[in-house]
Amino acid sequence: MESMLNKLKSTVTKVTADVTSAVMGNPVTREFEVGRHIASGGPGMCWRIYNGTKKSTKQEVAVFVFDKKMVDKYQKFDKDQIVDSLKKGVQQLTRLRHPRLLTVQHPLEESRDCLAFCTEPVFASLSNVLGQWDNLPSPVPNDIKEYKLYDVETKYGLLQMSEGLSFLHSGVKMVHGNLCLENIILNKSGAWKIMGFDFSISSVNPSDAEPRYTCKEWEPNLPPLCLPNPEYLAPEYILSVSCDSASDMYSLGVVMHAVFNDGKPVFKVNKHDIFKSFSRQLDQLSTMNPAVLNKIPEEVRDHVKMLLSVTPNVRPDADQMTKIPFFDDVGAMTLQYFDSLFQRDNLQKSQFYKGLPKVLPKLPKRVVVHRILPSLTSEFVNPDMVPFVLPNVLLIAEECTKEEYVRLILPDLTPVFKQQEPVQILLIFLQKMDLLLTKTPAEDIKNSVLPMVYRALEAPSVQIQELCLNIIPTFANLIDYPSIKNALIPRIKSACLQTSSLAVRVNSLVCLGKILEYMDKWFVIDEILPFLQQIPSREPAVLMGILGIYKCTFSHKKLGIPKEQLASKVLPHLVSLSIDNNLNLNQFNSFMVVIRDMLSRMETEHKTKLEQLHLMQEQQRSMSISSQGKQSEETKSPPTSCNQIDDIFGSTGVNGKENGSSAPAPQPNRMSLTLEEKQRLAKEQEQAAKLRNQPALAPQSIKPSSSSNTQTKDLTSSLLNQMTSLNSMSLVRPPPVQGAAMAAFPAPSPMVGSMGTPVSNGFNTSMGFQAGGMGMGIRPAGPGLYGGMATATSTPNFGALAQNQGPLGQTSKAQDMSALDNLFTASKPKVSLNQMGPPGNGSPWQLNQFGSSQTQLQGPPAGMGGAPSGFGMQANPFFSPQNFSQPPAAPSVNQTGIKHSASVNNDLKDLFG
Repeated sequence: MESMLNKLKSTVTKVTADVTSAVMGNPVTREFEVGRHIASGGPGMCWRIYNGTKKSTKQEVAVFVFDKKMVDKYQKFDKDQIVDSLKKGVQQLTRLRHPRLLTVQHPLEESRDCLAFCTEPVFASLSNVLGQWDNLPSPVPNDIKEYKLYDVETKYGLLQMSEGLSFLHSGVKMVHGNLCLENIILNKSGAWKIMGFDFSISSVNPSDAEPRYTCKEWEPNLPPLCLPNPEYLAPEYILSVSCDSASDMYSLGVVMHAVFNDGKPVFKVNKHDIFKSFSRQLDQLSTMNPAVLNKIPEEVRDHVKMLLSVTPNVRPDADQMTKIPFFDDVGAMTLQYFDSLFQRDNLQKSQFYKGLPKVLPKLPKRVVVHRILPSLTSEFVNPDMVPFVLPNVLLIAEECTKEEYVRLILPDLTPVFKQQEPVQILLIFLQKMDLLLTKTPAEDIKNSVLPMVYRALEAPSVQIQELCLNIIPTFANLIDYPSIKNALIPRIKSACLQTSSLAVRVNSLVCLGKILEYMDKWFVIDEILPFLQQIPSREPAVLMGILGIYKCTFSHKKLGIPKEQLASKVLPHLVSLSIDNNLNLNQFNSFMVVIRDMLSRMETEHKTKLEQLHLMQEQQRSMSISSQGKQSEETKSPPTSCNQIDDIFGSTGVNGKENGSSAPAPQPNRMSLTLEEKQRLAKEQEQAAKLRNQPALAPQSIKPSSSSNTQTKDLTSSLLNQMTSLNSMSLVRPPPVQGAAMAAFPAPSPMVGSMGTPVSNGFNTSMGFQAGGMGMGIRPAGPGLYGGMATATSTPNFGALAQNQGPLGQTSKAQDMSALDNLFTASKPKVSLNQMGPPGNGSPWQLNQFGSSQTQLQGPPAGMGGAPSGFGMQANPFFSPQNFSQPPAAPSVNQTGIKHSASVNNDLKDLFG
């Protein structure tokens, strides 16, 4: 690696040193920057050709340099003659101006070490291209080594030489005198140019119709650079010391032979015995062997043979050569027309440019890019010609690589992107937008190409807007997403809403539908779908466009519409559009198909969600039942020591059977009724006695069935009759029953005695009720009629009370509860809870539901004006959750806002909430 770097460094240093030494001190370097050595040419290949740029304008040029060290081997006289000959040739070239002659940009400058002048940019000499690499840099540049002339280049190059000679002979009355391969220069675009006027001869009578030229005698002793190339000289130049325009035509014939024979002239000349060589050559020309011209194309072979004729009068002149059929080639004529464009008017140019797309595919790429393209881009300064030139430029761009496009085409296209007139420019660019977005760099797309698209969407012309909307989907995949989101979509929406043209509105919707796949889901939901509801018109085409966008979004696998959006926005909009009177039957059916699909998917998705939630709830409940069962086995519920509960409810165990003597020891935390509590209970009994003859109040909004009322009153009477014999009872919460939870309606706050203290029955056990078989969760009841009861964790099942009446071990005297016997009804047959429950062993009213749990059930407090919480819930229609709301219960204020008193009406209001 280090050796390669050293080699590269030495090469660069050597080239720099050569350039520096070659032009150091020359006045040319004041105005021009000299670059690398690229070619050689001129008489004897003595001129080194460098690329360069003008410092002031950065214009590209070629710098021709003759290093005087090349002639150090000659005597001073010979050196001066060589320099004078070279100076004469450059000065003559500088005075002449013609498209077929090399154009001089800066005249010859001389310094102590070199001669130098500047010309138009140059590629190489024709001699270099055909394999003569004298005075070239080492190694030979690959572009020269690999350069091959195409037929059209050869034909047109020879035609250019003929036109150049015609100019010299007819216009200037001059004979070139040394037309050969090294004096033919290929400029950067590939055009052939004549130079090397060192031995040119001007007419002595330029005003006469027949010019006469004075020819110098051949001097073999002069240095080769002071003599023309003898291999291209006409025989009469040496043998008869005469020349005229026909002598140049002979040289043209030899050039044509060399071009088709890899740079080899017709004859080799012995420069040491020039006269003998020319005499022998004269004989060979007289009897030309057909094999000599075998490689020359047949259509021009006879003309070459005539050019190589010994007799000057037989040779065709330059003007005749330009008209031979060999040059009637489509490619050659096209190139010739480009070279004469400056002579044409706009109408002629437009007709030519219209037919050019048919010719371009037949031409080699190098010719098109380097010869035709510069001529086309030069027309961009003429706005009227841009619509005719631009299609050809873009056609060439399609065949170029991205690097060639950026280097050769894009710099000239950038100003055209900003032109708004004529409108055809914008239309042409829109039609080739995929090409521009593919080959233009991202920065130029953002700065030049996309702004042009945005201008088209905002253009006043409806035709341009339509074309733009139709074309955008074809290249949307090439636009970066931020540009689509922030610039393109807002302009499409604006065009749709603000236009008065139905075609633009419909095309806007179609365009949006086609580019939906390049957007993300939430952008479509947030920006596109709400926009559809803003469209004011109701033409069938617009409605179908809206339906199409909904359908594409709904069915696209990347997008989709959430069911919430479907239910709240999309379906209401579609349904309202579907019944528009402008729609026909088929269009209405299209709407209904999409609506049904949306409804079906929404139903499926939501049903699936609910099923999954239900399954998760069931699994959680199963786990909860399992854990509660384990706790029930480990926890035993001892009987209460409160003898009053035993007297009222009878003795029941955990499993709903009589305990007898096997009852467990009483819990130490249970306490008997105190004297104060007994007094409060007596007062409450007195209040209940006053209610016997009062009718029960019922809500007016709901009329419960008579059977329900009967069952409720029977249940109440049966329960209260048995409460006198219950002594104590331990209540635990049964396990939850599967099913939807149903909360009881809110109950009033506990009753307050005359002194403001809660009325209590003296019970201290935490007691609650659960409606059997309904799984209705009830919040802990506050202290009601039995004000001393703490918050309950569960509701007991009353189903077993009728058959489990009996003393529990040790019993105490029961309270007299007969006053409550007729609270709800009098002289009705008693109906036990077991009789009200469903038949069979699986009755949810059985006591085996009871279990122990410390989990507090959810629901409002139930304290029905002195009745136990949850009492008569199944038979009482007021507890129906469909008829009542569940406002949160205040801890100390009655929810109905009625103060507690001893009056019957207030108590009943408290009772029913």
